[in-house]
Amino acid sequence: MKKTEAEWKEILTPEEYYILRQKGTDRPGNGGFTKHFEKGTYVCAACGTQLFESGSKYESHCGWPSFDDAIDGTVEFTRDISLGMIRTEITCKACDGHLGHIFDDGPKETTGKRYCVNTTSIKFIPQSEE
Repeated sequence: MKKTEAEWKEILTPEEYYILRQKGTDRPGNGGFTKHFEKGTYVCAACGTQLFESGSKYESHCGWPSFDDAIDGTVEFTRDISLGMIRTEITCKACDGHLGHIFDDGPKETTGKRYCVNTTSIKFIPQSEE
């Protein structure tokens, strides 16, 4: 899904544009998904691609929604050396929207991964509406 930056600015709110297109970061604890545990699917706020199932969400106490896995083939991984750190950025494979970062400090009983996701970069579809 390729759009110009002008097209993205028309579609997204200023906050969504900052997070998804300019690789911004929500403040910790910002928004409603940090402690949100209903059944359903989390989708990209820019293009609607299904990214995370509610069963992969867990409370990491980091201040951002955390998942131990993504839906196969929906997320891309890129080395990020910004801000003087070495991290792995996660983006939506369909639209290249910035979602957050992935870390190796997730639940050991599952994948051991923590997909640390900006609340602004996702929307939730309840299981009853899927």
